Amino acid sequence: MRHTFTYARQAIAACLTLLALAACAQSNQDAEVKKGVEAKLGENFKVDEVRKTDYMGLYEVRSGNRLLYTDPQVKYLFVGNVIDAASHQNLTKTRLDEMNKIAFADLPLDKALKSVKGDGSRVIAVFSDPNCGYCKQFEKTLDGMNNITVYTFMYNILSKDSDTKATNVWCSADRNKTWHDWMVDGKVPPKVADCPTPNRDVFELGRRLNVTGTPMIVLKDGSRIPGAVDANDLEQKLSAVK
Repeated sequence: MRHTFTYARQAIAACLTLLALAACAQSNQDAEVKKGVEAKLGENFKVDEVRKTDYMGLYEVRSGNRLLYTDPQVKYLFVGNVIDAASHQNLTKTRLDEMNKIAFADLPLDKALKSVKGDGSRVIAVFSDPNCGYCKQFEKTLDGMNNITVYTFMYNILSKDSDTKATNVWCSADRNKTWHDWMVDGKVPPKVADCPTPNRDVFELGRRLNVTGTPMIVLKDGSRIPGAVDANDLEQKLSAVK
């Protein structure tokens, strides 16, 4: 019995050694691919991550929120979407969606307007500019929904006036009403005495999260929905959140 245990330990040790060697070899190959891509594309192109894919021996190369693909020797670079021919799944889009997920729990919700309708059981966050027409359209969509909590980050990227309107909303006696009056009913937020606002913090947050347009909706699972969606589409996406 003692010999059996000894052989078992030796076998496990050998397997762990092989796994460690394989991991080391893969890490070295990833580093070579990174070095090769940066050499090909110049010093201004920074590779953030290299991953070996399950298709055609290609390597996925991530730079910021962009993806490209290459062979192990970096002889060829491929830019575009990889589609699974059998399932028609866009593998590149799936990967980008996963990369761009936002940790909802880490959002500074105290810097957002909070509106609760019904039991508030479904939760979303929205990056919205006060002067964005599509944001106003989406606010009207939200107006007709129930059992939802909406955190609105006033993300002022369109004009200086956006910052002014956001300040007047934040410093008003009833932020949600002032926001709704403007976005849905077109009543300009009245000028009020300035107060400390989260405008700069929200702007920097949006930049860090690579929010490039408004509205940008964030679901509780971290998924992003760029642009205004109608009530049916939003209901479907909310239902799919685990």
